[in-house]
Amino acid sequence: MTGKLPFEALSVETLAARLGANAALCSHIGNDTARWKVREVGDGNLNLVFIVEGAQGAAVVKQALPYVRLVGDSWPLPLKRSFFEYHALTRQQARAPGSVPAIHHFDEGQALIIMEYLSPHIILRRALIEGRQLPNIARDIGLFMARTLFRGSDLHMATRDRKADLALFADNVELCDITENLVFSDPYFDARMNRHTSPQLDSIVAELRADRDLKVEAQRLKHIFAANAETLLHGDLHSGSIMVTETETRMIDPEFAFYGPMAFDVGMLLANFWMAYFSQRGHEQNGKRYAMRAYLLDVTVETWSVFRSEFSHLWRTERTGMLYQKSLFEDQGDRLGAEQALDHMLHQIWTDMLGFAGVEVHRRILGLAHNADFETIADADLRATCEAKALKFGRHIAVNRRQIHSIDEVNTLAALIEQENRI
Repeated sequence: MTGKLPFEALSVETLAARLGANAALCSHIGNDTARWKVREVGDGNLNLVFIVEGAQGAAVVKQALPYVRLVGDSWPLPLKRSFFEYHALTRQQARAPGSVPAIHHFDEGQALIIMEYLSPHIILRRALIEGRQLPNIARDIGLFMARTLFRGSDLHMATRDRKADLALFADNVELCDITENLVFSDPYFDARMNRHTSPQLDSIVAELRADRDLKVEAQRLKHIFAANAETLLHGDLHSGSIMVTETETRMIDPEFAFYGPMAFDVGMLLANFWMAYFSQRGHEQNGKRYAMRAYLLDVTVETWSVFRSEFSHLWRTERTGMLYQKSLFEDQGDRLGAEQALDHMLHQIWTDMLGFAGVEVHRRILGLAHNADFETIADADLRATCEAKALKFGRHIAVNRRQIHSIDEVNTLAALIEQENRI
């Protein structure tokens, strides 16, 4: 198969015949296609994903479709998103080695990536729903965010390289459009593809959509997202795009990658831990989950602490780009000036992170793409109770983000809201 052939979607039945001569795939799983076992595991919103097992091992084949899989061909989407995912993964591997799957092969024409099969990893969201308390996720994710966000910015990169990279990822227009609408706008009016737990949440949804302060803040955050091209983002960093074991954490699916504000990835990620926290009541079939709730709040504290610490370390040791150059500070004996600038930057990331987290909570409950934390709660009344608390929390941190000064303050708010009206 070459990139010059017309695009054709793979299937379980056709994959071996189509990719049987692919040297990269054969080198990892073996040449005998008769012994290949192919299963489709794609349960995401956009793409086809297959696990291919052979005599020598296994690999993952991921292929983009020319439409949004969640919706169907009524919502067309360019195949080039696989190009951006491939380039994002290569940069993430360089900037945070060992944090993403290894890439074996990329075919731009067929919009497919052959990559490392992660086993026995499972999706982080599934682990949290099951009540698993993984010891390394906060450290691993905090380091990943600090290293990729810092090293992909003008704080570190050579100006020419960074501008060339910005130009490359600026063409990821359609996936940015999805984020700009689904995250920042659609939840706050009666958009066509919105859905929520109805009728239980109807009055709360109406209240949020009439909330002028909230809508203005959401649009200010959309403005920051669209206009502030600080660094290369993962763009869709949540508990469904992270694979884990007890000892290892890998980030996947960066097809939404583009240059945007550093705070976006951090806010999206922490929002998913807070949503997991509010969903725990719906997963208590085998007993109360007080310990799991405490664990999830501790994860947010440690993730933010590790991010701050590593970002500060990189600021002091790898600040080689055009921003806040050392010739203005350390080289003149003014180390405190550099520390003051670092404090300003971390404060801005903190403030914007809270806003992005708040609107992420709203879009996952009111928009098109929901998450399993709430969706797997079968009892609609119980699900709505969990969602209502998360919506209240999201509104508070988005609108009041400039008056919130610590992660402990955020978690105290979450605990107070969770305890409201408990039976």
